[in-house]
Amino acid sequence: MKSIAVFCGSSEGASPVYKESAILLGKELAARNITLIYGGATVGLMGAIADSVMQAGGRVIGVLPHFLKQREIEHTRLTELIMVDSMHERKLKMSELADGFIAMPGGPGTMEEYFEIFTWAQLGLHQKPCGLLNVNHYYDPLIALFSNMAREQFMQEKHHSIMLNATTPEGILQQFAEYTPPPVKQYLTDERT
Repeated sequence: MKSIAVFCGSSEGASPVYKESAILLGKELAARNITLIYGGATVGLMGAIADSVMQAGGRVIGVLPHFLKQREIEHTRLTELIMVDSMHERKLKMSELADGFIAMPGGPGTMEEYFEIFTWAQLGLHQKPCGLLNVNHYYDPLIALFSNMAREQFMQEKHHSIMLNATTPEGILQQFAEYTPPPVKQYLTDERT
């Protein structure tokens, strides 16, 4: 695994443990020579993880839409900053650059990014691991919801296994190293079209 995209909050959250975990994940990525792919901002957990990777001698590629340049305050000390025109382009570029995806605590934007990349895995558009770094039990309700989706048969059990989760950076990266994507049904195209 050469690069991992991290989706996370543009704020630091209510507890210092969130920023501390972002810093630890950044150090772990740098120690493993894994490039961080992230949203390109200096604020919140986004800035904390980027700074942590850079301070540890690692590589960071940010992807930032032009319209967020001032609002999220672009990070000017990255290995590379890629400017794009829309949120859709941001997610697509991050998905192209990354070998796996981790969601740290964050708000609706973090959830939207994680759900889309998870859905792409479920559909077989990629076979990259998708994990939740469950800091401070933040994702316990989401993990329970995914279990309920499978139990109530709104998600196949094999797809439930796509959602990896751990409470430490080492734990989630170990799961990534051992990840085997579930088989995806291949649909035949209609030759008459």
